[in-house]
Amino acid sequence: MHSVPAMILLTLLTLISAIAIAATFRTVHVDGYRRTPTDRTRLP
Repeated sequence: MHSVPAMILLTLLTLISAIAIAATFRTVHVDGYRRTPTDRTRLP
């Protein structure tokens, strides 16, 4: 029964990777559609 801890670790790693990828896509999607107002002090 040596493969049980390895399988648990592999499952956890896969779960963490899936969560990280989903969070990355969600952040890019939300950040891509956020309108940033023009900073008037930086205009010439």
